[in-house]
Amino acid sequence: MSFLFGRADSSSAAKSAMASNTIQVRTPEEAVARIAYLASDVIVSVQPTLEQDSAYSSHLKRYAARRDSGLVSKQEGGIPEIQSVRHNNDPLLSVFAPARSGRLTSVTTTSNVLLPSIAHLYKLATYPVVIHVSLSPAHLPDYSAITAIRNSGWTFLQSESLQEAQDMAITAHALAIRSGKGVVHFFDPAACSHDNSISAEDAKLVGEILNLDDVRRYQSSAVSASGIYADDGRVVTVSEQPEARIPSDSNNLAESAILGAVSQVTSSQVSEKSSQQSEASASPTVSVATTIEPSAPQVTSEDIYRYVQAIWTRLREATGRDYHAFEWSGPSTAEKAIFVFGSDAGLFAEALDAAKPTDIFAKAGMITARLYRPWLASKLLEVIPKSVQRLAVLEQVSRKTTKWGPLLVDILTSVKSSPGGGVDVIVGHQLGYIAPETITQALKGVFQNLSLEKPLQNLEIGKTERPSETQPENLEQPKSETAYTKILDQLFGQRVYVANALSSDNAGISRTVAASPEFGFGSLLARKERRQRFVKEVKVAASTGSFITESPVNWLAKWAASAEDAGKAGEIADGVIARLETDGSPAARDLLSSKRLFRKESLWLVGSDAWAYDLGNSGVHHVLASGENVNMLIIDSTPYSERAAADAERRKKDIGLYAMNFGNAYVASTAVYGSYTQVLQAMLEADQFNGPSVVLAYLPYFGEHDSPLTILQETKKAIDLGYWPLYRWNPENEKKGEPNFSLDSERIKDELKKFLARDNQLTQLMQREPTFAANLAQDFGTEVRAQQKRKAKDAYNQLLEGLLGAPLTILFASDNGNAQSLAKRLGTRGRARGLKTTVMAMEDYPVEDLPSEENVVFITSTAGQGEFPQNGLPFWDAIKDNTDLDLASVNYSIFGLGDKHYWPRKEDKVYYNKPAKDLNRLLASFGAKQLAEIGLGDDQDPDGYQTGYAEWEPKIWQALGVANVEGLPEEPPPITNEDIKLASNYLRGTIVEGLNDPTTGAISAADQQLTKFHGTYMQDDRDVRDERKAQGLEPAYSFMIRCRLPGGVSTPKQWIQMDDISTSLGNETMKLTTRQTFQFHGVVKGKLKPAMQAINRALMTTIAACGDVNRNVMCSSLPTQSQYHKEVWACSKKISDHLLPATTAYHEIWLTDDDNKKTQVAGDAVQDFEPLYGPTYLPRKFKITIAIPPHNDTDVYAHDIGLIAIKGDDGHLVGFNVLAGGGMGATHNNKKTYPQTGRMMGYVQVEDVHIACEKIMLVQRDHGDRKNRKHARLKYTIDDLGVDVFRSKVEAMWGKPFEPERPFHFKSNIDTFGWQKDETGMNHFTFFIENGRIEDTAEFQMKTGLREVAKVHKGEFRLTGNQHLILSNVADEDLPQMKELLKKYKLDNVQFSGMRLSSSACVAFPTCGLAMAESERYLPELITKLEGCLEENGLKQDSIVMRMTGCPNGCARPWLAEVAFVGKAYGAYNMYLGGGYHGQRLNKLYRSSIKEDEILAIMKSLLKRYATEREEGEHFGDFCIRAGIIVATKEGRDFHDNVAEEGSDEE
Repeated sequence: MSFLFGRADSSSAAKSAMASNTIQVRTPEEAVARIAYLASDVIVSVQPTLEQDSAYSSHLKRYAARRDSGLVSKQEGGIPEIQSVRHNNDPLLSVFAPARSGRLTSVTTTSNVLLPSIAHLYKLATYPVVIHVSLSPAHLPDYSAITAIRNSGWTFLQSESLQEAQDMAITAHALAIRSGKGVVHFFDPAACSHDNSISAEDAKLVGEILNLDDVRRYQSSAVSASGIYADDGRVVTVSEQPEARIPSDSNNLAESAILGAVSQVTSSQVSEKSSQQSEASASPTVSVATTIEPSAPQVTSEDIYRYVQAIWTRLREATGRDYHAFEWSGPSTAEKAIFVFGSDAGLFAEALDAAKPTDIFAKAGMITARLYRPWLASKLLEVIPKSVQRLAVLEQVSRKTTKWGPLLVDILTSVKSSPGGGVDVIVGHQLGYIAPETITQALKGVFQNLSLEKPLQNLEIGKTERPSETQPENLEQPKSETAYTKILDQLFGQRVYVANALSSDNAGISRTVAASPEFGFGSLLARKERRQRFVKEVKVAASTGSFITESPVNWLAKWAASAEDAGKAGEIADGVIARLETDGSPAARDLLSSKRLFRKESLWLVGSDAWAYDLGNSGVHHVLASGENVNMLIIDSTPYSERAAADAERRKKDIGLYAMNFGNAYVASTAVYGSYTQVLQAMLEADQFNGPSVVLAYLPYFGEHDSPLTILQETKKAIDLGYWPLYRWNPENEKKGEPNFSLDSERIKDELKKFLARDNQLTQLMQREPTFAANLAQDFGTEVRAQQKRKAKDAYNQLLEGLLGAPLTILFASDNGNAQSLAKRLGTRGRARGLKTTVMAMEDYPVEDLPSEENVVFITSTAGQGEFPQNGLPFWDAIKDNTDLDLASVNYSIFGLGDKHYWPRKEDKVYYNKPAKDLNRLLASFGAKQLAEIGLGDDQDPDGYQTGYAEWEPKIWQALGVANVEGLPEEPPPITNEDIKLASNYLRGTIVEGLNDPTTGAISAADQQLTKFHGTYMQDDRDVRDERKAQGLEPAYSFMIRCRLPGGVSTPKQWIQMDDISTSLGNETMKLTTRQTFQFHGVVKGKLKPAMQAINRALMTTIAACGDVNRNVMCSSLPTQSQYHKEVWACSKKISDHLLPATTAYHEIWLTDDDNKKTQVAGDAVQDFEPLYGPTYLPRKFKITIAIPPHNDTDVYAHDIGLIAIKGDDGHLVGFNVLAGGGMGATHNNKKTYPQTGRMMGYVQVEDVHIACEKIMLVQRDHGDRKNRKHARLKYTIDDLGVDVFRSKVEAMWGKPFEPERPFHFKSNIDTFGWQKDETGMNHFTFFIENGRIEDTAEFQMKTGLREVAKVHKGEFRLTGNQHLILSNVADEDLPQMKELLKKYKLDNVQFSGMRLSSSACVAFPTCGLAMAESERYLPELITKLEGCLEENGLKQDSIVMRMTGCPNGCARPWLAEVAFVGKAYGAYNMYLGGGYHGQRLNKLYRSSIKEDEILAIMKSLLKRYATEREEGEHFGDFCIRAGIIVATKEGRDFHDNVAEEGSDEE
């Protein structure tokens, strides 16, 4: 008996030819995976998540990764395709396409997927598909997953040991090929956990048993899949020729070496051998389609038995292992026996073997099923000895649907209906978990009961409850996919009914079944019918009036009249329910038992993109064809970046297009990370549509735990390039005279465009939205970019025709414009010397022309970690691995721009000018000759890169023979910002012309500088920049708009207006900036003027929010002293108004009607005049802030002017201490640039403060550096002049001196969150707005919530300098309502770590053109990864000021933070420590260019030290200095001194 169950070693296999194999197999899943890999074209690998491997998939992926060959796969290299599918993503739906296309398909899975897939199983039964099933849950598998599907038409094989798992896997694949029918091979992995490892399979033997002739015949005869139904009439037939034994050839078996050793058996060899055998044996073959001859017999149970016996005979001859349909173990004279259908039958076998003569179960036998289906009663009776009179049936089935277990019914039927059956008594038992030490006791119980005259039926043996650690695997949606179901809940509340929700309580049946689409559709129809019956019941109840009170009758009648109107029924429902509850009569209780139905439910069926692969089997077709008012939400998770690989073979269909062709369905394509508002609109319209609705929901992810940032970037790519267009299609709109189709994104894919053209909607759309016409009519293709390159090159060649000089091609790769400027200047100088000069970006150059060039110069800057800039990468990628380029006739030279200090660590020195060096080496290897040695520009040289360039350029002219050309024209100086301002006619420029240019989404470079003065920056979406470039499109240009909002105070009405602007004209989000104002992103050029006008209608403006002027004046929010705050805020408003530019250009450009005329408000005869600024305004930006001690929440030291409010003895504002010369901007590794803190000028009276600010600004206007913008801020002017000299100039211009400073004290520079009460009794609540981003997500409807708050708020909003928001002046009587509203939208949550509450980040990617790394989108993730460490060290509530910026320009004021991370390259940051907690001290560089793993390691170590070594009340920044971790920065000029970076040249 031990042989059967593998409890002893596999000694019986010693005589097997496989015994010599050196590969050892240790688990049944590994054994099965190996056989499936050998015997399949396609393996559907069902996994818990896409990130988490199953017990099979880890092996399968390993084989595929090392490109091991299978025996049957016809793919390149014989490598089968591995399709990974989540277990709750309808995995068997993926089987139809390959099976019908003649590809041998197998599935590796746990038993969880079987019940939800039962509809698929019936349809797949006639295909040679093999499903390998490991039973779950672990340690106590539920065999009802097998018994429930036993009549689905499949063949079922069971294995009970590691060796059997291997042999039954071979049997399953061979049997599927021979019979043409599906085979399920099931086993309990835990039962094999103690088995010794076995030798790997013999590939030659496997090939012989599979019979590769049959394999090739099946593969060459795909089933037509023109229809959408899987049931294509396929009938499996068998030839009439008898099954012949496969001849043995065991003496010459080759050593198996598949999957890890050198294979000596190839598919072709085995096929040839098999062919010879086939001719001799003429074994039955597979019929792969509907049989033509009506006389051909179908495959029967007996045929299956003949096939399996032939396979087992061959196995026995080769290995000595013998298998039967039913296995008997025990003496042939046994009178009692057990039939075990459950896990670890080997325990029973061992106990029976070891029975003592006195044991009640001595001399008993045992039966197990090897071939469970087809159930062969005659074979069962053959193995049961005639002496057996009593039989106990032990079934491990926890979900019985009848009183008697399914196996018991099978055995009863077999024994009682067959003549000669000697068994008199058959007793059923429910088998549970049995520990090895209790097996003897369990057997005694079974046989004692069996010996009774009237045995008890259905006794439980063992523990039927699973051990706590063996809970079944839950069906879970990926975390991100819950976003859409949460929106359904938010939109429809109690009305929503999701029939197949994984967490639904509605179904009332097992969660696995409830998750299936088939159940869902039927459930929705049943739900509709139930409500129709309920409406009738209500009408009857209202008419009979069998209530205790009178009120229910009227209310029910009123409700019944509006039952089909969702809005009205919902409004009346609460009143009806309340009156029924009060009534309490039996009739009322009956109706209340279904009170949910008083609301007209919004019925939803949730599916996945798996439904797109087989529209018939998924239920999509049935829903659409039914015409029922049912909504489908279909979530597509395929990332744009993986679309080609995902769709190459599976033929994914466009469900939206399919549904629109029906004509009776509402269809929408949405993306929650693309447009949250559009998702809401689509779901609402789908709910209102009277008929089937399909809402396609995009949520791409590579793994279930992808960050929102990854999902966002993938979504944006897909939408922007038309892969996932956002649209809505409503057939009912035609009745209203409106177009059926609404495009909500800019681009659509070609298939959809063709459909719309057929429907005549595209033409209407293009007429209605002419700006979309070019994009809609554009076809995509990789040739677009190539054509553009060719046209550009040809245009240059035409221009150069007729010139006599030598040719010179100049190619540049530029990251920030410097390399491009050098290239253009070099081209101009070359033309002046008579050369035929071409200047192009590297990416625009056709690489195939390179060998024909005569002279080529390359100028490239350095990006990231020694990488080519973006516009040089395509060129580099095209040549770096090219082996065909012959550049023997090409002369070249290279100039590189870099910074030897940018990567200061010794191991990173290789990054310095790496692109130029790499290109130089590569061109030389192609045989090109140097015109001049490579030139290297270094930002650390006295004149930066110009030092090296000045040495390199003359060598080029010398080599080309044009060094001594006389009469060269004088070069015009480069155009500077000062030139642009002077020529702009007081900030007008050509802005109007640029706005009216429909050919581009951009404006000119000069106008980009000027629009900053108007409060807007042009940007582009860097997330999709590369993809758009590849498609031949210009960048996705849009504009950022920043409001001017002195002191950050907004009315509730203004808040709602700002919210409207962001939704209708921006990207549906708002940013609260570190300058205490509103900022909008994603405003396209066509919406720029409407947005500006909307802001002005809200009594705000954007003028001077950016540019070389005084910008938004900030003021402490101070919620606890409202009266005092009003006085200080009034000063901020006064200063802002006083320093406002006087030009009328802003009103002309933005606030006049669109008459396409550019007229000056003052008339053409009057010239604008700027009394403060003059025509060139200031040298650089100018920022003013006010802080109210003890709170430095506006970082008063960080600004050009910092005003510290001084309170008099009477509690009123008397004046200000004035700081001047603070500033945050710097450039990495340029020691001439640095952040600086403000220096004390003295004290001014409150009535003089605006004049003092004016005079400081005017001294800066007259003395600031207008030649070098990196040295143009006030901080450098003061440092150059000296504080005393600067102060004297201000006092001379002002005509009065500063008074001595007044005493003050700061305690912190962070916000205080939660509710506070001021001195007047009014209440204030400070919201935590992480990094200032106001948006709605599925988890947190912040934007909607704040809008609802604004609708009822009677006070004001105050934006803080730390990017948070204060709800100000809430009266006590309004407090309960406001608290309830905050709770409803989760806005009252301020329970975050002290570090998170003290954090701040700039926008950075994707919109900021200066960003080198992520900031706003990354800092929350980084803090999350640190919070565990904070908790461990008792620091969770400690405030540690952490800030992050994407570049060193310092928008989030990082240089004052206790710990700061400043972007250096994508994913790499400089780390700074030691800033003052009160914002009074600059920090210092601690580590350069570190990535996340280093950041986490450093921070965790520092936090642990801080927790254990800090002194009482000591802040983190102070600790870092006291502990010697960093040297304190005294002021900006020593910012670069004594840095802690190891190996840095900055030390």
